Amino acid sequence: MDPVTLGETLAGLMFFGIIGFLLLGFPVAFSLAGVSLGFGTLGWALGVFDPSNFGSLPNRYIGFMTNEVLVAVPLFIFMGVMLERSQIAEQLLLTMGKLFGNLRGGLGISVILVGAMLAASTGVVGATVVTMGLISLPAMLRAGYDPKIATGVICASGTLGQIIPPSTVLIFMGDMLSGINSQVQMAKGNFAPVPVSVGDLFAGAILPGLLLVGLYLGYTIFKAVVDPQSLPATPVSPEERATLGRDIMVALVPPLLLIMAVLGSILGGIATPTEAASVGAVGAMILAALRWRLSFSILRQTVISTATITSMVFVILLGASVFSVVFRLMGGDNLVHEFLSTLPGGTLAAVAVVMAIMFLLGFILDTFEIIFIVIPITAPVLLALDVDPVWLGVLVGVNLQTSFLTPPFGFALFYLRGVAPADLPTSAIYKGIIPFVILQIIAIAILFAFPGIVTWLPRLIAG
Repeated sequence: MDPVTLGETLAGLMFFGIIGFLLLGFPVAFSLAGVSLGFGTLGWALGVFDPSNFGSLPNRYIGFMTNEVLVAVPLFIFMGVMLERSQIAEQLLLTMGKLFGNLRGGLGISVILVGAMLAASTGVVGATVVTMGLISLPAMLRAGYDPKIATGVICASGTLGQIIPPSTVLIFMGDMLSGINSQVQMAKGNFAPVPVSVGDLFAGAILPGLLLVGLYLGYTIFKAVVDPQSLPATPVSPEERATLGRDIMVALVPPLLLIMAVLGSILGGIATPTEAASVGAVGAMILAALRWRLSFSILRQTVISTATITSMVFVILLGASVFSVVFRLMGGDNLVHEFLSTLPGGTLAAVAVVMAIMFLLGFILDTFEIIFIVIPITAPVLLALDVDPVWLGVLVGVNLQTSFLTPPFGFALFYLRGVAPADLPTSAIYKGIIPFVILQIIAIAILFAFPGIVTWLPRLIAG
């Protein structure tokens, strides 16, 4: 076997080897780095990999740590955790429940709308699902909701933070696609390429996020019409109705102002994502203080949670860097290029295949794990085929929302199972998410067929 073919074969085996170790339950970061180092050593022994290439890793790691765009990640996580501690979600859920309670399916509608607002102000999936599970799920079950509908609505609405800005997934995606797009454009002879900004991805994700919200609402309303017994109304008392106007002002205005301050400053070109994240973090502390929820204990818990989540994500990123170096330099990128560029159907078929692979990986891997593994080896090929990077990034973001809902490793399912009543069967949670996974697939198909839904707003903002 010639060295080129041998290297490509080892790269392919390495990819499936990593998937195998992950299925056995080994930690993601160590599986990525360990298996890659093992195959790198084997490639060195066979003469198809130069170990001196590992010398580029320290500079790459330092680049991650000093990247101004990625600094926004811990700041947005801090903002989300602080808002969760300030009990804004609880007040939103209770107020929305009063507003729509007299309607069939009103509690489900409330959960979806609150999930969208929390996604735009926190973006922390775990906190959103747990909060809505603790408050809304008991209320929905007491009202006579079908457990499958109740759990499905909560899990699906909680995952909206993965696509509605400020999404940390889009921040990483923007940074990765910007570097890859620059390399692709330079290879084509364009030495002044336009980078892919996080602001472009945020703008591109707004309409798809609203599309998902609309699909969820449409399904809930349809279900309330054709099967009213599964989503009964919950009458609101006259006393609660009398204070509804004040409750709406108190519950809605603060998070809306924060959303406008953060997203408005990014989309308007007033602030970078990192600067806007700083504003969001300070704003979250101000809102917590106004609710008398800002204390040293809460600040300490928030900082610890932020550090834990951020460290987890960045350790996976470091392990993925080792994989990327070994896979690319053993010829894996050539293997992927040959496979995708020769598919019948051309560019759209290549994108469809990558989306299908990511969807399937979502059953066994987390969102960050998938983008750190798949994006570096597929995006160069797709961008070289003239795929719009903003459309690609948003399409991937919507696709990977399903990784939180698909068993056996759907984290939203785990979060809700942890706070759901003991007598609620786990099978109800798993069955409940099926319609919403189908709705997400429909959303992907719509965005695939009509890319302008993603690209229109970024181009409008760019003038």
